[in-house]
Amino acid sequence: MTQLITTELVELDQNLGNSPEDVIRHLAGRVAATGRATEAEGLFTDAFARESKTATGVPGGIAIPHCRSTAVTVPTLAMARLSQSVDFGAKDGPADLIFFIAAPEGADQEHLKLLSKLARSLIKKDFTAALRAANTQADIVELVEGALADKPAAAAAPAAAGATAAAATAPSAGAATGAAAGAAGRGPKRLVAVTACPTGIAHTYMAADSLVAAAKEVGVDLQVETQGSSGAKPLDPAVIAAADAVIFAVDVDVRGKERFAGKPVINAPVKRGIDEPDKMVQEALAAADNPNARRVPHFGAEEQAEAEATEKGEHIGQKLKKALLTGVSYMIPFVAGGGLLIALGFLMGGYLITQFADTIVVDNSIFNLPTEYPENAWGPLGAYLGAVLFKIGALSLGFLVPALAGYIAYGIADRPGIAPGFVAGAVAGFMGAGFLGGIVGGLLAGYIAHSIGKIQVARWLRGLMPVVIIPLVASLVASGLMFLILGAPIVAITVGLNNWLSGLTGASAIALGVILGLMMCFDLGGPVNKVAYSFAVAGLGAATLDNQAPWQIMAAVMAAGMVPPLAMALASTVLDKKRFSLAERENGKAAWLLGASFISEGAIPFAAADPLRVIPASMLGGAVTGALSMATAVGSKAPHGGFFVFFAIDNFLMFVVSILAGTVVTALAVIALKRWAVRKSVDTVEPVPVTV
Repeated sequence: MTQLITTELVELDQNLGNSPEDVIRHLAGRVAATGRATEAEGLFTDAFARESKTATGVPGGIAIPHCRSTAVTVPTLAMARLSQSVDFGAKDGPADLIFFIAAPEGADQEHLKLLSKLARSLIKKDFTAALRAANTQADIVELVEGALADKPAAAAAPAAAGATAAAATAPSAGAATGAAAGAAGRGPKRLVAVTACPTGIAHTYMAADSLVAAAKEVGVDLQVETQGSSGAKPLDPAVIAAADAVIFAVDVDVRGKERFAGKPVINAPVKRGIDEPDKMVQEALAAADNPNARRVPHFGAEEQAEAEATEKGEHIGQKLKKALLTGVSYMIPFVAGGGLLIALGFLMGGYLITQFADTIVVDNSIFNLPTEYPENAWGPLGAYLGAVLFKIGALSLGFLVPALAGYIAYGIADRPGIAPGFVAGAVAGFMGAGFLGGIVGGLLAGYIAHSIGKIQVARWLRGLMPVVIIPLVASLVASGLMFLILGAPIVAITVGLNNWLSGLTGASAIALGVILGLMMCFDLGGPVNKVAYSFAVAGLGAATLDNQAPWQIMAAVMAAGMVPPLAMALASTVLDKKRFSLAERENGKAAWLLGASFISEGAIPFAAADPLRVIPASMLGGAVTGALSMATAVGSKAPHGGFFVFFAIDNFLMFVVSILAGTVVTALAVIALKRWAVRKSVDTVEPVPVTV
């Protein structure tokens, strides 16, 4: 296995700058200079982006900046002992021991386990004392390799270990006394914990060990499940069942949270598990004795405390946005699959297959092909297969409104909201209230189910609430309101909107194309993008040969959404490579396929790195594409697929021309902005001379 750290990767008693940015940039340069990364700038960008999310300073004057990066070729550990400490965000002050962990995107499990083991060693005082006492780079390498091989630090640096022995002895005696007293006062307690961080290399394991050590000091048994990059071994269900409380020290969602349902819970960022493990243990012990403590919900919802904080801290617009995006994200697979099947049905059975499909599917089979079918079908077999594909697609598309409403309700009330939401959506579809009716029905069902779920009921009734009472009452109230009061006005609005869209011609249609193009490129898969896309797919069910406006809107939306990734690919791999980092050029290669497939998110890496140039340039090109598409009456019967659903696109030539025009405009605009727009200069990383 490749050596993780060498003497060339160690710097002792150097001043590397005044900020984490300076230190990380320098260490990234050293990693690149030793041939373990293809470029310093790309590695620095990834590492500093990770640092910006969560500070990596930990107690004891230590910092562990780390990242996964496409620039890294070999799993690497660089270390610096600073002559001038730098603040990496630890509560106890700045850090003088810096360990920079650089892992490739596809790092193997063995290397990740070693890096995780090193991170755990850094919370051991004898190990860090030995690092501070080491005289040479070779001593540091020996200490690190000893830690990775589970050798005691005393073997490598006896003087340093001896110096810390006396200091370590006194606290341990006091801890033992406190543990005995604590155990006597409270009785034996058992805790479980889950630790997890976005990268899953360092903080995950350091928090785990810190919590275990803090629990041991007070005589408490605590077992931890680390959900990190080197794999996770789930806690034994019997251990979870016997636990008095659970600690979640996580920055990401807990996998399998339902296993802890009903347990009192303490939830905090993973870094608090390193900085304040003793306080988290004490809070968990207090929660175990408190009948009113927050608990892990039974239905896989977000952790209760987080949900309550969200309700208090978010305004109504944020809550609505979350619920609507949840509904749209779950609805899209129904729409994408159904729309493509309908497009294939049109291809094989002709556009008039809608008039024959029901009869053909019921009266015929593969062994009894139809004799009556559209003239432009691919013969009897094509007509039969086209009818089957069309019917499957139409049935799938029929779930559009119920799925939208059901999962909007799910976003508000979790699982108890799904059934009332689907029922309210089905009512909206039955009444012809369409997309708007689905939104209203889903919101009604979700908030009603959520309100009922907050009612305190007797213990014997709690089990019936989510499976009987909430679905029954919420379905009755939400769907009843749709039938009795809200349905008719929403239907009138929907009909008026469809009539207006059907009558769009000339300048008004072009203006709509501009607006849709701007929306699709504003946030590249975010809320505004999803609103435009949902608006387009919701209208597909109303499209006919006599009313092709919904198909034209769908084409404009899809074409505009393809522009940002294609433009970034063109700019970064063809027109002006030097304006983009190596990582961006690599992303640009992938963006060709993503853009061609109508995956707007392919431009996100570029927008994240330079939003003030990429977003406006993308919106400019998207507006051009949307306007051209609407002006030339391009239509798409498929809701997704990009160039790969050419057979479902009317006037395919102008579809391509529209996309090419917007792509070129965006690519030239972003290059112009990068060349001439004022920007803060960024110092390049100079190659670091390697010394032994």
